[in-house]
Amino acid sequence: MIIVKLMGGVGNQMFQYAAARSLSLRIKTSLKLDLSFLEGDQVGNTPRKFALDHFAIDAVKASRRETALMTGQGANLPENLIAWGLRKARRRGAYRENQFQVNPVFFSLPNNVHLQGYWQSEQYFADFSDTIRQEFTVQTPLSGKNLELAEEILSVNAVSLHVRRGDYVADETTRAMHDVCDAAYYSRAEELATQGLDAPRVFVFSDDPEWVIDNLQLRHPVRYVCHNGSMPHEDLRLMSLCRRHVIANSSFSWWGAWLSSAPDKLVVAPRRWFNDSSIDTGDLTPSGWFRI
Repeated sequence: MIIVKLMGGVGNQMFQYAAARSLSLRIKTSLKLDLSFLEGDQVGNTPRKFALDHFAIDAVKASRRETALMTGQGANLPENLIAWGLRKARRRGAYRENQFQVNPVFFSLPNNVHLQGYWQSEQYFADFSDTIRQEFTVQTPLSGKNLELAEEILSVNAVSLHVRRGDYVADETTRAMHDVCDAAYYSRAEELATQGLDAPRVFVFSDDPEWVIDNLQLRHPVRYVCHNGSMPHEDLRLMSLCRRHVIANSSFSWWGAWLSSAPDKLVVAPRRWFNDSSIDTGDLTPSGWFRI
């Protein structure tokens, strides 16, 4: 059994699931989800909840006992069980991500391991990408405005453009870690993403559409997609239908672009992902994506 701890928003949870699911497939074992962070007391101004229930994932929730025995942690367990769990965790190799770039140790991890980290690279699950794409299929059919937008996207040369602000601007801790893509980035990225396209149409996905309207001077016709609110999976599905993509330094739009199956897909991503330039993000984007 593999247990993975889910943390963060939908994009981060997708990375965590994809890496852990790939490991479970590699060693032919089951996958369970540690939801203790999402169901517990969260620190910060951006509370998160479980966000993968709309996808066709193949995993169930781990019990508190299973997680405690795997990690050797659990205040409500008897001391003898905690001690036994600690010994077992050391023997099994409960594993915490210790670097941002891909760590080759991951690929040789054994069965019965608890994973904690973000695993933000396609390399962790590239060998099982078909399965990951299938399991990140939204289970409910398109309907209403989303169906109309999907039909429009598929009828034109659609370019998705994602502007992430929200907690990147409002939350002091998040702002200290993440750079915020500016108007200059989006201008250059739109130009690159639309090169050679006949009559491109830009579909803007943003948590701050007013900022986009006031600050971005986009060259091509624009449709703003800002009605899905608490249904981010619907925005991801619409993004994935586009031919080309301008993403923010956001795991959310990373997945919107990665899930696209367009044969001539082109993705433009920011070179600067974090404010800390010492963090090596070379493994973050798949080969072939443009970083500017």
